[in-house]
Amino acid sequence: MPALPRASNTTGAPRNSSGRQGRRLTPYLFIAPAFIIYAAFMLYPLARSVHLSLFAWDGLSLATFVGAGNYTEIFADARLRAAFGHALVFIFFYAVLPCGIGLVLAAVLTRAQARALALFRTLVFLPQVIAMVVVSVAFKQIYAPDGLLNSMLRSIGLDALTRPWLGDYVFSLPAVGLIGSWVSTGLVTVLLLAGMAKIPTELFEAARLDGAGPVREFFAIIVPAVRAELTVALTLTIVASLKTFDLIYMTTSGGPGSSTTVPSYEVYRRAFETGQVGSAAAIGVMLTLIIFLITLAVNRISERAQ
Repeated sequence: MPALPRASNTTGAPRNSSGRQGRRLTPYLFIAPAFIIYAAFMLYPLARSVHLSLFAWDGLSLATFVGAGNYTEIFADARLRAAFGHALVFIFFYAVLPCGIGLVLAAVLTRAQARALALFRTLVFLPQVIAMVVVSVAFKQIYAPDGLLNSMLRSIGLDALTRPWLGDYVFSLPAVGLIGSWVSTGLVTVLLLAGMAKIPTELFEAARLDGAGPVREFFAIIVPAVRAELTVALTLTIVASLKTFDLIYMTTSGGPGSSTTVPSYEVYRRAFETGQVGSAAAIGVMLTLIIFLITLAVNRISERAQ
């Protein structure tokens, strides 16, 4: 019986081509819902802020195009320059100091093998779950002229050191910064404890056989092992320090004078109190750019150190 001729598949190539195109589009279809939400609530507001930063607008009347005028004002206005300077000071209190304390504290707890480690983690992380408004009100009472801190100083005979801490031009900024240190230390400690729990005990045993002491173990084993966790902690705390608002608003409102004002508070003050929406938008855009550059630098340095 003669073999039947095969039917030619004239549509085979288009079908294969459409199938490949469909496979290429499938990943984008999966991420499309998340991207639409991200664009609606993040990218569009950011683009709108950049647009508003180019205008002088009070939020009610017609806007006037000023170009880069709002940005040049940031460098010309002494109050705004001071606000960005205070934000950089807060990086020390929110990020550098908590990371240093948290690193040492986590190392001590890990090597000491504390029995109540789980309870300690809960207690030290507690400031993270308390609303910053509550923390601010509590510390405002502690720093009050008749508050707990001054009462303790008087009780030990250090009356000369008492002062209205949040109303002092010199000590108000460090006083507020230490509140941020107290809040951030718990987060940093818990992150580093998790990182140190993954270090093999054999490394410590080998180091002790070689005669290494606790300090040598700390710098040779612990610090390199938690570099990734330390980078995450630095990134989170730096972002928190630069965008802090509620702490300043509830404790000092930028005072006394402008000694504790920060960019995020200036955005609120100019947008809702003085009617300078364009200037507020420019400050917000500049703050966003600074946060991006600093976090990028931290991650790049961490990658090169690995």
